[in-house]
Amino acid sequence: MKRKAGLLGVLLLSTCLAIAQQATSSIPVKTPKAVMDQFMDKRFGMFIHFGPVTQRGTEIGWSRNDQVSEEDYDNLYHEFNPVLFNADAWVKAAKDAGMKYLTITAKHHDGFLLWPSAYSDYNISKSPFKRDLVGELAKACKKQGITFCIYMTVLDWHDQDYPIDNPHHPEINARKGDMAAFKTRMKSELKEVITKYHPFMLWFDGYWEKPWTTEDGKEIYSYIKSVDANVVVNNRLGKISDKLGGDAVGDFLTPEQTIGKLNMDEPWESCITICNQWAWKPNDGMKSLKQCIQTLVTSASGNGNLLFNVGPAMDGHMEARQVARLKEMGAWLRQNGEAIYGTKGGPYAPTTEYGATRLGNKIYINVFQRKDSTLNIPLLPNAKILKSYFLNGNAVAIRSDSKGYKIELPATLPDENCSVIVLELDVNAMDIPVIKS
Repeated sequence: MKRKAGLLGVLLLSTCLAIAQQATSSIPVKTPKAVMDQFMDKRFGMFIHFGPVTQRGTEIGWSRNDQVSEEDYDNLYHEFNPVLFNADAWVKAAKDAGMKYLTITAKHHDGFLLWPSAYSDYNISKSPFKRDLVGELAKACKKQGITFCIYMTVLDWHDQDYPIDNPHHPEINARKGDMAAFKTRMKSELKEVITKYHPFMLWFDGYWEKPWTTEDGKEIYSYIKSVDANVVVNNRLGKISDKLGGDAVGDFLTPEQTIGKLNMDEPWESCITICNQWAWKPNDGMKSLKQCIQTLVTSASGNGNLLFNVGPAMDGHMEARQVARLKEMGAWLRQNGEAIYGTKGGPYAPTTEYGATRLGNKIYINVFQRKDSTLNIPLLPNAKILKSYFLNGNAVAIRSDSKGYKIELPATLPDENCSVIVLELDVNAMDIPVIKS
């Protein structure tokens, strides 16, 4: 009886362990915090929108069946031959800008793949260009020390298994599709790019169309983690795009064409264009250097990253004016990068006058404009300012009263785009709670 009881106990324990293991395996693996911290410390990346439709100078996705006819749009790959594409030049433009990572639209909503795939014939090897654009970029990034990332789409207007082929009128020529087959091919393409190019991050888009569900997003996220648990994934795989947790899918928020708000709890990255359009457009308006720098600084001050978009021209070169603007940003960062890379936002929320970042016992007050002879900021709780000075410059006088600190500003700021004042504290600035102004 004792032997039978012992055997029964072993079987019962084994069953319980199996059930526990099965329950655990159903919980999706999340990107490790250490990997997310590494991603957020980078603060500044390059987004590149590029594909066959660049030849028409229209937006990469939304011009289909609008500015560009479906027949023309879907056949542009036959003449896609960006002979001036140079991966090293693209990556150097990012590096000279002070960017730490690069994200290429390897597959946009047109369904065209910028790499030679074993799972779709609608790829760059079928174009006159033929070369593996994604692979060349991945290699150039590795050589120049830039982190390589990939943009992938959820929807695909070209794939016959995806139920929609018209972004403006989905009911026109609606096809039955086969979402199970579509997701199988999607997984194959994802495994292909993950194992072949080893992206640090996957940036998804196209989650909004009706056929795609939150459960689909969770399935794909879990699949990605089964291939490589350390790949960072943005939050556009599911239907919820304004928060993390709950039914939301992904690792970080992605405000688009706007700068995120100060958020110390959820990682985020703003994606914003250097010009107006995502893809290349002739004579497109370009942001001033001041706008570019203050966009980056405000993002970091809100505790977020900036993914700054450049659209290369139809022949594959980046416009000289955009490269020059990026280089100017890099010059500013070489002088002031201490206030951006590896910092956290706060403790002050960004205003039109300044944005604050912090690291160790330092708070960096990034001054955007001089409205008065003094810059007024709220008091710091349980902290004493030991030193105040311009980064790489002169001391700055600072007074305090019951209402706050008054920082004395010179008649002309050291940098008209953004001047950095350092406040050295007697405490760890990271421990100071967010201060409402």
